[in-house]
Amino acid sequence: MTYSPQTTSPKVVAVTGSTGFVGSNIAAVLRAYGHTVIGLGRTERHDAPWPIRVVDFSSVDELTAALREVDAVVHCAIANDFNRLVADRDYAYDSFVGMTSRVARAAADSGAQMVYISTDWIVDGTQHRCPETERGNPLNYYGFLKAMGEQVVRDINPTDGAVCRIAGVMGRHQLADEGPRTQDVGFGYFVYSLVDALRAGRTFTVWNGPHVNQVTTPSLAAEIGAQIERVIARRIGGTLHLVGDDAVGRRELAELVCDVFELDPSLLREDLPPESELFPAPVPVDSSLDNTLTKNALRLPDTTLRKLLDTFRRELETGVPQAITQPE
Repeated sequence: MTYSPQTTSPKVVAVTGSTGFVGSNIAAVLRAYGHTVIGLGRTERHDAPWPIRVVDFSSVDELTAALREVDAVVHCAIANDFNRLVADRDYAYDSFVGMTSRVARAAADSGAQMVYISTDWIVDGTQHRCPETERGNPLNYYGFLKAMGEQVVRDINPTDGAVCRIAGVMGRHQLADEGPRTQDVGFGYFVYSLVDALRAGRTFTVWNGPHVNQVTTPSLAAEIGAQIERVIARRIGGTLHLVGDDAVGRRELAELVCDVFELDPSLLREDLPPESELFPAPVPVDSSLDNTLTKNALRLPDTTLRKLLDTFRRELETGVPQAITQPE
């Protein structure tokens, strides 16, 4: 990881995918912390509190022009149709690796820092608390595409390009007026869907088995935004793990959620996921990430799982994004 002394002046930050789940949280926190946020999108949107610049993501020239006078670009945008990723490999490769390459080249041409949002699914699930130095060994095409995107950033933005892996992201969408998505074989919407079910008095089935991501290091979407603020403020490059301090299994996480949110654990069940909900490829059983180097580089406070859950509870109660890490 490279390090430059922090500057306290506000930054201008472009965010691709700023109207998505993770992107909207990152954009909202950066804006709340005093930075100017610009969304980069394919179409106009009028429901975001930050302006959206419409760009052609197939054009490096257009992307470079959009990043003029921008200090950093956070690349969150992905293609979410995982079945199409498997069925249409050309589309998948261009949507992930091709787009990341074009954004990275535009960042290099404009002098903006490149911040790439990656995933714990670049690992093969055989290491517990995989370190930041691990380049990955993906089990499925999605993990492969994200790992390829990481290498694109290392090659095109070698000095201050930041590869930010995230995992088990809790939180709520900051723009969409909707409840949580249902549980999937990853951890992304696990906590919110569990809270939503138990608060309504419904049972919640914790999925298990060999086709489920069983262990990870969960974080909170708004906390990821707060940690990215430090990445940008310090212009830190390298591979970073923006995850919580604790590795946890699904059942253990479910029980801790019940404790923190004061929910009835007797409503929890366990079973294999329905066939219709399986990922169309193998998934890592243990995708937990170690964050030791990241915490030292960013000078982060403790982000224990209980603290993250307490913070998420405050967010659901207030309707405002909440984070543990504050601007320095």
